[in-house]
Amino acid sequence: MRIHGGPDAGGVALHDFSTNSNACGPCPIALAAVQSADATRYPDPQYTALKAALATHHSVEPWRVVLAGSASEFIFRISAWVRQGGGSRVHLPQHAYGDYAHAAQAWGLLPCAYADTADLVWACDPASPTGQNHTGWPQVLDRNTLVLDGAYAPLRLSGEPALNAKQREAVWQLFSPNKALGLTGVRAAYALAPVYAQAVALALDAMAPSWVLGAHGVAMLSAWAEADTQAWVIQSLDTLRQWKQHQVSVLENAGWTLMPSAANFFCARPPAGHDVPTLLATLRVGGIKLRDATSFGLPGWVRLGVLPVPAVTELLRVTSAATNTTL
Repeated sequence: MRIHGGPDAGGVALHDFSTNSNACGPCPIALAAVQSADATRYPDPQYTALKAALATHHSVEPWRVVLAGSASEFIFRISAWVRQGGGSRVHLPQHAYGDYAHAAQAWGLLPCAYADTADLVWACDPASPTGQNHTGWPQVLDRNTLVLDGAYAPLRLSGEPALNAKQREAVWQLFSPNKALGLTGVRAAYALAPVYAQAVALALDAMAPSWVLGAHGVAMLSAWAEADTQAWVIQSLDTLRQWKQHQVSVLENAGWTLMPSAANFFCARPPAGHDVPTLLATLRVGGIKLRDATSFGLPGWVRLGVLPVPAVTELLRVTSAATNTTL
């Protein structure tokens, strides 16, 4: 069963801590672009202008830009390419987004404990659910098909990336800007191929369906490549840092145990006496949703996105009420 944050059968939570979306969003520039997208026509099937814009944004050649319907779609596509090429082993982070394992299972890739002996290696930096830097890199970065998931790289609030710019040139880099833009309902992503992997980039392009992106995905990614959008994202980080400082402080004072994190989310363990499933069910009734971290391999922990002060105040109020009811 695939478990994700965000809306569920109960609809949209009033205060949704369960996703890692930028709570300062939606970015007004990207939102306006999506809303004005011409959905009456097909996009250019070659996505010439979009690839050029993203290539310019990253200062790379356009052939290195591989578009994807979403980060998850690319995860499944590159897993299929590795399997069809004779690969059989995948290395997964200890705690990670579930689609890495789902894609491996779908294509018959077996989990491998050591990155240096795997045919496909997944890394996420900052990592989900912890928000910490990825560890366990292979000794030689370009020895394997290594994919660095940069979904939360634009939302790093402290510290430095695990890999420097030169090292990142040797690996696949996957980007899904909808999180940083606060537009997670728009499904669109792209990857940058390593400098040595032009043939692989062409092969992965050939494996994609026609019009892998619709008009709204094109609009969002085009807006992402604009300087004004990047400026908005950078400015939003200051607000997120303030919100996070407050959220961490009040939760710790209320008896929560928190893991360190460099991103706009973190893992926490509720105060003693709280059973996580019971607490989450109570909070959900009260209009609050957290992400149970059990599916990440962290039973007893939850993941919380950084939200504005009123949402945190309500979280503490409902949790306190649940505690009093239990007692």
